[in-house]
Amino acid sequence: MRLAAKWIAFIALAVSISACSWFGKDDIEIADNGEQQIYLEAQRSLDSGNFNTAIRTLQLLESRYPFGRYAEQAQLELVYAHYGAYEFEAAIEAADRFIRLHPQHPNVDYAYYMKGLSAFDMEGGFLASFVPTDDTKRDVSHIKEAFAEFAQLLARFPDSAYAPDARARMVHMRNMLARHEVHVANYYFRRGAYMAALNRGRYVVEHMQQTPSVADGLAIMAQAYILLDFTDLAKDSIAVLNENFPDHPSLDSNGEFVSEYDLNGLHRSWINQISLGLFDPPEPPQFDYRPKS
Repeated sequence: MRLAAKWIAFIALAVSISACSWFGKDDIEIADNGEQQIYLEAQRSLDSGNFNTAIRTLQLLESRYPFGRYAEQAQLELVYAHYGAYEFEAAIEAADRFIRLHPQHPNVDYAYYMKGLSAFDMEGGFLASFVPTDDTKRDVSHIKEAFAEFAQLLARFPDSAYAPDARARMVHMRNMLARHEVHVANYYFRRGAYMAALNRGRYVVEHMQQTPSVADGLAIMAQAYILLDFTDLAKDSIAVLNENFPDHPSLDSNGEFVSEYDLNGLHRSWINQISLGLFDPPEPPQFDYRPKS
């Protein structure tokens, strides 16, 4: 019996040591705390920016006390913890879960707001905060998703405390989407797809008014019409551009459209002419006007 007892004690000790190595000392200490203590531990982790520990602690709180006094708040703060840890997809999933479980919660608008923030930041991720990039030159599906999330927040909770910030972000995202259309039009110019470029510029002018990219949209239309030999339509676009954006770099001091291919035809350098087009070919038109605010 004494021998069996020793073996039982040895096994229990081994399991205890294994538990410490598997879960870590901090997790064992947290697991031994009560509901309020676990919640306070999560708050300390959030306040110190230790988001990974906060995630584990909030998940532990919900699993041990699914109907406790801090359960709903823990679910909501888990959204923020995932966002702080750059786990944007997990933040969206946590927000969706909170909205589904607590649609009438007084702070459910925060979940909608965090969905928009997470969707917007999803593409850039952690490195975006250190390496500046132009998101308008990349896939903008995440920007469209974020725009839709903020639009839903404003539709459901127009008086939310997060509504002003959501509106400001939507204006910024709309400007980004318009700039993306300009980049795509520039790509089509490089490929010689002038009708496709025209359609992108016209979309900006017709559907994205009040964005800075409207000026480039008009210039794109004028250039595409010239290349497609629609002279009258090109003149109309140039007139509108001159009336609304006289400082656009595509216009000279007399309001005439200037380009390597303008209303007077293709302008080739002498090197290109004497080399029969082999050297110094004309550059495809590109537009990237950023008016000063």
